[in-house]
Amino acid sequence: MAGGCRAPAQAGGMLLALLGWVSSCVTTFVPLWKSLNLDLNELEVWSMGLWQVCIAQEEGVVECRPHGSFLALPPELRVSRLLMCLSNGLGLLGCGLAAAGMEGWTPCQDRPGLKRRLLLAGGAVLGAAAVATLAPVSWVAYNTVLDFWDNTVPDIVPRWEFGEATFLGWFAGAFLAAGGLLLACSARPAAPPTPPAPTCHQPPSARGLAGGHHPHPKNADLVI
Repeated sequence: MAGGCRAPAQAGGMLLALLGWVSSCVTTFVPLWKSLNLDLNELEVWSMGLWQVCIAQEEGVVECRPHGSFLALPPELRVSRLLMCLSNGLGLLGCGLAAAGMEGWTPCQDRPGLKRRLLLAGGAVLGAAAVATLAPVSWVAYNTVLDFWDNTVPDIVPRWEFGEATFLGWFAGAFLAAGGLLLACSARPAAPPTPPAPTCHQPPSARGLAGGHHPHPKNADLVI
């Protein structure tokens, strides 16, 4: 990648990484992973997150209650808590490493090898953060689909559906992955400049002939 193209790629990658990290943090704490509408009382909308369950009423009143016990949660919610917190930490670490390796960062300007390694490390950490975000969100979404189409549950029982945080989590993982890939690709060393083609040097005799000057032989016969 040419040197003039690395700076825009690094800036774009850092922007995507920061956007993905912020979105991942929001996904972790908002109680919008699942939503539920009750047929008996359509004025109430239930929503569930990793940390609490909320009930929104038509009057605009929202009442939230935290989950009782961590061990009493379903396995996907327990694992999702740990993975999302890990994703938030990895995203912050990856952004810090990549920022230190960017061309606009003043320290280590005289050590391009170190800056490339920091960019590569930041991109790799951001990729791990993307996996740690996409895995729990997809797992919860998969279980939600299974529960929704479970034929053993009576039809009168309300079913949980996707919440807004599910889609936000997918976007966050995609942003983290794209940002890490851009930052890692921008760490490639610049290609060495191509040396100029050597010029053809003509011998003095050839230059003399080209200029119209003919050499005189030393032992030429005199013309009488």
